[in-house]
Amino acid sequence: MRPRLASWMTPVDRDILELLRNGERQELVLTPSVIAANTDWKRQTVREHLLELGDHHLVEYHNESRALYQLSDRGRDYVEGRLDAQVLESAADD
Repeated sequence: MRPRLASWMTPVDRDILELLRNGERQELVLTPSVIAANTDWKRQTVREHLLELGDHHLVEYHNESRALYQLSDRGRDYVEGRLDAQVLESAADD
């Protein structure tokens, strides 16, 4: 079952997080361009949403100089249903 979206989230955010999670296989480390190539979203849209997801501590840089993103522990907990969307409703201050 897919986790409920927080009020600030859109389907773009869910698609990014689920792609990085990569189902039951090994998690992926991806650039905005590679995420865009594997979803229906444009690279700039993906980039903007990655920044927002980063502000909420759901993704983090694997390698900032190469713009490689990965799930954070919090993002993993959210995608796997261990962190409720209600927790994500507060501002990105934790």
